[in-house]
Amino acid sequence: MTTRSAIKKSALLSRTAAIASEVAAVHAGDVDKRSRFPHETIDALRQAGLLSAAVPEAYGGAGAGMLELGAQCAALAQGCSSSGMVLAMHHIQVACMARHAQGSPFFERYMRESLVERQALVASITSENGTFGDTRSSICAVQIDGDRMSLEKDATTVSYGQHADAQLVTCRRTADAAASDQLLVLFDRDSYTLAQSGEWDTLGMRGTCSPGAKFSGHGSIEQIIPGSYADASAQTMVPYSHILWAALWSGIAADALGRAAAFVRAGARKNPGSVPPNAVQLARAQVELQAMRHNWESCAIEFDEMTAENDAAAREALNTMGWALRLNQLKIACSEMAPKLCHEALQIIGIMGYKNDSPFSVGRHYRDVLSAALMVSNGRIAAKNASMLLVFKDE
Repeated sequence: MTTRSAIKKSALLSRTAAIASEVAAVHAGDVDKRSRFPHETIDALRQAGLLSAAVPEAYGGAGAGMLELGAQCAALAQGCSSSGMVLAMHHIQVACMARHAQGSPFFERYMRESLVERQALVASITSENGTFGDTRSSICAVQIDGDRMSLEKDATTVSYGQHADAQLVTCRRTADAAASDQLLVLFDRDSYTLAQSGEWDTLGMRGTCSPGAKFSGHGSIEQIIPGSYADASAQTMVPYSHILWAALWSGIAADALGRAAAFVRAGARKNPGSVPPNAVQLARAQVELQAMRHNWESCAIEFDEMTAENDAAAREALNTMGWALRLNQLKIACSEMAPKLCHEALQIIGIMGYKNDSPFSVGRHYRDVLSAALMVSNGRIAAKNASMLLVFKDE
């Protein structure tokens, strides 16, 4: 029997796919060309109530698991890479609240009223000048005075910061705390300022609009997510990031190969009864795309199974070295496979894929997926893996 929850999740994916083709894909070229935020897509997601997909059903959201959220990001990325990335980043922040702030009256109210009713878009500020890309280290610290708090941070990048309704910010617990002793603090738009410190003129992912900025915020201490960022990072931030990013990269690659398939079919129609030479190359590329999809989907299914009960044992499993290696390997594999598949699509299509004014163009796709290896540097991740593999035994 089909459950109400299953119906909700099915509708979530079908509505997202419709927005991807009817809205995101229509504006993707202009978003890329003008390096502008994909307002049309985010507005459509908001109107359809899809920004609260990761909010638990208890608070009015869809209660979608990792597999559904990944499929949603992949579907949207087929229409517009930047839109898919914004949605993925938003889901990551929502998940941190949903999984680590339950029991907090402030955050439970925020999920119901802001995330579900208002469909607020949440961004994050995890980078900081002076930490050299290490998100598990902070220089800034929250300043607490009674029941009030304030925070200032000099960020290297603020993902779609000027277009968000709220920011989830990492910082040290106190001014004298260790750099790794961090917290997550939520700030609504009316409680902070962003002084942009650079431009966002990038090779790809131009619609994410993520220049650096100096952040200054204030509010109540109840806006601090209970517990430590160390737990939130290992149990939520990292798995949601690596799995949802891998899913959207597979979506970008799928659209690039979809254009290659359309080009091959067009050629085949000109010579009925024969198989174009580039059809074989397309067939091989589809094998790699399927492997990429299965990679992120298997991690998503495993995560959903591990967290189904949301108990202490499940949370502990997310802190294991074996799980950390699995996620890191997923990130490296998918971030390296996506550009390869876009390159193969370009080779299949040829000059028509190279031209920006062609319906078979894959230039935007190619440029967008080149960011994958840079979002949490593959070099940094490989170095961590190397250290863990010296002591880890896969039993």
